[in-house]
Amino acid sequence: IRFMSLPDPNVLSATSDLKVMIKPDKENHALHIIDTGIGMTRQDLVKNLGTIAKSGTSEFLAKMEEGENGSQSDLIGQIGVGFYSSFLVADTVVVTSKNNDDEQYVWESDAASFSVSKDPEGEVTFRSILYVPK
Repeated sequence: IRFMSLPDPNVLSATSDLKVMIKPDKENHALHIIDTGIGMTRQDLVKNLGTIAKSGTSEFLAKMEEGENGSQSDLIGQIGVGFYSSFLVADTVVVTSKNNDDEQYVWESDAASFSVSKDPEGEVTFRSILYVPK
């Protein structure tokens, strides 16, 4: 969002305090990852995170197979690989996201299916909660 604010400072109108926070919640066996970045629209959540929940494994494996004959460096930093790994440690992943161009939504998945709904609570830019099994 900082890059987008260079030509248009209004994109930082919600908050100019850009940060990433990680908060463990031992009582609820959860890890909260919160940032004040660009956020995702409802369509972004379905397209980007929903695709990972449905077919992330096959795409990841296909990229790994391609990498056997070449460089695997193109996998580094891609949301699909990094985000998909959250299901290795969590039973359920909840993402709350607010983009300047849309309302705030909650995406929730158990890696088998996902749902997206409007968030009735306050505004955040991005929050991800990993519910880790006991």
